[in-house]
Amino acid sequence: MALTPAELTILGLIIERPAHGYDLEQVIEQRGIRQWTEVGFSSIYYLLAKLEKRGLVQGAQPTPGMKPRRVFHATDEGRHVARRDVIAQLIEAHPVPHPFLVGVSNLPLLTEREYTDAVRARLPQIEARITAVEEAERSQAPLPLAAREVFSYALSLLEAERSWLASRVQASHD
Repeated sequence: MALTPAELTILGLIIERPAHGYDLEQVIEQRGIRQWTEVGFSSIYYLLAKLEKRGLVQGAQPTPGMKPRRVFHATDEGRHVARRDVIAQLIEAHPVPHPFLVGVSNLPLLTEREYTDAVRARLPQIEARITAVEEAERSQAPLPLAAREVFSYALSLLEAERSWLASRVQASHD
């Protein structure tokens, strides 16, 4: 059974470096992982429990006298499943649900002016996200290949959206 994107993200982080839930939260925040997958703070321990139940990670018992945090390590099966699912994610083109497309598909509900105003209002938000991603990338340099690729792909998508939005704003002036 394939892992969910959230499960694969958590498992990948554990494979990268054994960690406890709080460590995972720190990495998720630092890398901006929530920009591209849904891993809520409250779901980290739930996901770890699911992965452990499937035998993909093992939680070491805390050392007596230390904070009661279980450090999770990937099992051989976890590494195998993660590799298989990563390859599938890289190869398979999946539809990407996007709220913006829901809005565009419902344009008959708006006037042309409302649509133009909405697109014009979205453009600076996308520009701000591009700036934030670029700053996050710079602040973490040097980055491992995986992180560089995530930032590169995310920026490419945002820049494509910025270009598309700008063309729509320009077309509304014509």
